[in-house]
Amino acid sequence: MSTAGVANAAGLLAGYALDAWLGDPRRGHPVAGFGRFAGALEQRLYRPDRRAGAAFTATTVGVPVLIGTVAAAATRRHPVARAALVAAGTWTVLGGRTLNREADLMRRALRRGDLPAARRRLGHLCGRDPSTLDEPELARATVESVAENTSDAVVAPLFWGAVAGLPGLLGYRAANTLDAMVGHRSSRYARFGTPAARLDDVLNLVPSRMTGLLTIALAPLVDGDRSRAWRVWLRDRDDHPSPNAGQCEAAMAGALGVRLGGRNVYFGRSEVRPFLGDGPRPEARHIRRATRLSGAVGLAALVGSVGLAVALPGLVRAIVPTLRRAAAVPGGPGHRLPGTPGSGSR
Repeated sequence: MSTAGVANAAGLLAGYALDAWLGDPRRGHPVAGFGRFAGALEQRLYRPDRRAGAAFTATTVGVPVLIGTVAAAATRRHPVARAALVAAGTWTVLGGRTLNREADLMRRALRRGDLPAARRRLGHLCGRDPSTLDEPELARATVESVAENTSDAVVAPLFWGAVAGLPGLLGYRAANTLDAMVGHRSSRYARFGTPAARLDDVLNLVPSRMTGLLTIALAPLVDGDRSRAWRVWLRDRDDHPSPNAGQCEAAMAGALGVRLGGRNVYFGRSEVRPFLGDGPRPEARHIRRATRLSGAVGLAALVGSVGLAVALPGLVRAIVPTLRRAAAVPGGPGHRLPGTPGSGSR
């Protein structure tokens, strides 16, 4: 059993506990500091083309990854220090408690019939224009945000923390933050923001599907129908314009028995998205079920990530020698026979 893997696993556990207990820091949040750094760098590097966007993305994500790599190397022989750093990083990048708190505040406002308060709260969950939204549309926006951010704010950071330790935690949060800053469709970021958006898509390919599958598996915990959730997920997940958000939202729609999707109005633009699910539009009561399911998915992802963090170093040590031996065999991956594609014979 690898000491580094155990230290990473202990750090993920401790960081998850800190997020569940304390939530996001109220002042001096490191992610906010990163946002200021990225904003200042954008002013220097911005040009309306993808090459400038790629340089911006590589620099802004590369800096926290480099910091995490140096810190991991410095604590290679100090497992307690490494666990403490991973715990601090995990607490910094997770957002499960904040997500559920904001959703619950929205639920309470809707239950009171206080639409002005609910509309003011929506900006804490997503970027839609709330000025004309009624209760079902505010509830829909909240359920969709809970579904997507269960992956973005909980499952994905835990997954990348298990795979790559502190550099994985910091790199994922940096890429996800950049996507929120410059990855959306607008005249300014149509090309400059594309590299950040694509990087975020790639990093979320596995976590979003994990989130969808865990949502389906745990649907009975909130009186959901697992078979219906599975059916809706298979049918509707690829209809969403995002390759990842649809995985989470379709599973949530099926688990809760509601219909998500429709017309979303942002500030200055609108989108009409396909419907996900077959039921009625969400109500305030569905928000409570969504947050409970989100919490269960987060706990399941924590268990899986801790197991992965412990097991992965041993798997790598077992696989690498096998790959090296295969590469040394004539005709293996490292040796092409004369006349085969790629050998230079063409």
